[in-house]
Amino acid sequence: MNCNSTLLLFGATGDLARRMLLPSLYALFSDGLIADDLRIFGTARSMLNDEEYRKIVHDALIEFLPEDRKEEGLIESFLDHIFYQPLDASTIEGFAELADKIGDISGGLSIFLSTAPFLFEPTIKGLQSAGLAEANVRIGLEKPLGNDLESSKIINDAVNRVFSEEQTFRIDHYLGKETVQNLMALRFANILFEPLWNAQAIEHVQITISETVGLEGRAGFYDGTGALRDMLQNHMLQLLALIAMEPPASLDAAAIRDEKVKVLRSLRPVSEDDIVIGQYGAGAVSETLVKSYTDDLGDESTTETYVALKTYVDNWRWQGVPFYLRTGKRLSERRSEIVIQFREVPHNIFKDRGSKLESNRLIIRLQPEEYVRLLVMSKEPGLDRGKTILREVPLDLSLTQAFAGARRRIAYERLLMDLIDGDQTLFVRRDEVEAQWKWVDNIRDTIQKSTIMPKIYNSGGWGPSTAIALTERDGATWHE
Repeated sequence: MNCNSTLLLFGATGDLARRMLLPSLYALFSDGLIADDLRIFGTARSMLNDEEYRKIVHDALIEFLPEDRKEEGLIESFLDHIFYQPLDASTIEGFAELADKIGDISGGLSIFLSTAPFLFEPTIKGLQSAGLAEANVRIGLEKPLGNDLESSKIINDAVNRVFSEEQTFRIDHYLGKETVQNLMALRFANILFEPLWNAQAIEHVQITISETVGLEGRAGFYDGTGALRDMLQNHMLQLLALIAMEPPASLDAAAIRDEKVKVLRSLRPVSEDDIVIGQYGAGAVSETLVKSYTDDLGDESTTETYVALKTYVDNWRWQGVPFYLRTGKRLSERRSEIVIQFREVPHNIFKDRGSKLESNRLIIRLQPEEYVRLLVMSKEPGLDRGKTILREVPLDLSLTQAFAGARRRIAYERLLMDLIDGDQTLFVRRDEVEAQWKWVDNIRDTIQKSTIMPKIYNSGGWGPSTAIALTERDGATWHE
C-alpha cells in the first residue's frame, strides 16, 4: 500500500467533519498512525482563512474528543497540519485556487467527498480541471450515492469517467465498526461456527438497527429518503452480506467483495405480504414525551420511519432460511445487533425428566455495547429424583472487557486511515451498490403498486404490531 501525503476534506465545516472526521484524524495523529508530514486541507463555502479554520477545528476537538484525548500541546501540533481554502463546488472557477493552495501532490492525494448528490458531478469535473484527479489521487465518497439505481448509476458514471474503480472508495461507516469487522473473525477463525453456518443448522437470522431519535435536524433529507433507503439499502444489506457470504480465499479486498456481491445478487425479491412499513406517532422514549413524525416535520407525510421485512438468500448454503430485517426511529432503545437462531436438537433425551429445550441462539451486538453472546442449555445444580432441570444460560464475550486495555476506535478512524493507505477492503464496490439498489428499488415498486401504507406506531415501542406477525406466523419471535 502507498500512503498518500495529503488529505482533502470537502464539507470541512459541517457536522460530520466536526463530530467524526476531525476527531478521528486527531486520534490517528496522536497515536502515530498517520505520517508526521501529512497535510490536511479543508474546504467548504464558508469564507475562512487558515487560522479561522484552525479555531473551528480546535473547538470541535475540545467539544467531541474524550477527556483522556485532550492534550493541548498535541492538539496544537495537530493544528499545524491543518489548512483551509474556501470553495463553491457548484462552479468550476474556484478549483484552480484550491489546487494552488494544496500545491505539490506528487506524494499522493486522498479526497473525502461529503456533499449533496447534485454536487457530485460538478465537484468531480472541478477536481479534474484543476489537476486534482491524477493517477495518484484517491477519492472517498460518503453516502448518499443517489436515491435509486438510476441516480446511483449517474453519480458512479460521473466518478468513473475521471477516477478508476481502484481509485474510488465508497464509504459505508458501518463497515468501519470493530464488531462488524469481527464478524469475519468469528466465522472464519473459529472451527466452532463455520461448519454450522448454513441451512442445516440455522433456522433463521435477524438483523435489527433501532434508533431512539427522531428527525434531529435532518427533516429535509430524511422525508425524501425514508428508512428503507436511509438504513436498509446500505448498512443492513452490508451486514447481511457479511453474515451470508461464502468464505473468501483471502483477506484481499477483491476476494471479500466478490463474495459479498454474490449474496446481494442472490437476494429473493420481497413479496407484498413480507413487508411492513410504519411511521412513528407521539409517545414516550426513555420517559421523555416526544412528538409524532408529522409534528416533527411540520407537515403531512407518508414517508416510512420503520421498515421490517422477510427475505431469503437463494443459494445452496441458505436455501429456505428466512432473514428478518427491521430498522426504525423512535423505538424502545438504540440497538444494532445480529441474531443467529439455530435449529432444535433432533431428539430431546431429557423430555421424560421434565425438561424442555430451547434452541441455541448467537447474539452479536454491535452497539451500544459490543459483545458476542451464545445462549446454550445447561443443567441446574440439584439432586431432584427423576428430574433433570435444564436452563438456558449465556456464554458471553464482552469485547469491551476482553480488550479492556485496547483503545476503542470509532469507525471513521479506520476508514480514514484505510483511505490514506489505499486499502479498499472496508469500502463498497460499484457492483455491490448497484445490486443493493436493484433489490431495494424492487421493494419500493412493490409498495407503490400495492395498498401498503405506513402504519402509525407509538414512539418508545418496537414498531407496528404487524411486524410481530411477520415473524410469528413462521413460529419465530423478534429478539427484544
